[in-house]
Amino acid sequence: MDAESVRKFCLSLPHVTEDVQWRSDLLFRIGNKMFAVVALDASSDHRMSFKCTPEVFAELTEREGIVPAPYVARYHWVALERFDALPERELKELLKTAYQLILEKLPRKSRAQLEPPERSGKRTRKKR
Repeated sequence: MDAESVRKFCLSLPHVTEDVQWRSDLLFRIGNKMFAVVALDASSDHRMSFKCTPEVFAELTEREGIVPAPYVARYHWVALERFDALPERELKELLKTAYQLILEKLPRKSRAQLEPPERSGKRTRKKR
């Protein structure tokens, strides 16, 4: 994957927004909370970082090309030194997990605003 394919994938997840912050970082958010960051500056030490579970954090940081993310490692964020540090399929699954972890931590009111409105209580029957 590269920065553009990560961008397309993250934006394909429901209610994700993107924003450039700190001059050269592309942030992906759900409910105004970050779940992944891509470095836009080619001279950066890291290509991207994302949130993960404590268990996955411990496993990933043992792999070559993956390190604890600066400033946010205590919240179980990892940083990829290069995009090919993980296979595409695995990276996509980890990004989905990062998204879900942040979504689940959002306050109830914020989550409710992201969910589609409930139907009027009427159930529709399938035609046979």
